[in-house]
Amino acid sequence: MPALPLSYADIAADITARIEAGEYEPGAKLPSYSQLADLYSVSISTAARAVALLRDRGVAVGAPGRGVYIRQPNR
Repeated sequence: MPALPLSYADIAADITARIEAGEYEPGAKLPSYSQLADLYSVSISTAARAVALLRDRGVAVGAPGRGVYIRQPNR
């Protein structure tokens, strides 16, 4: 029986864990929606929802036309 695909919340949690582990540093650009979709074997819309959740939580910030970046910590 194949494994269930990850939800957008699961993907957001995994990306958050990767940030906390230092894999993605503050100011680093996140992979594109299509790269995340390939990485997690989900649709592009699921990857986009995961990134939107990260932005809603203040973990990431979007730069129109440039990508999504890990938010710098408040000083």
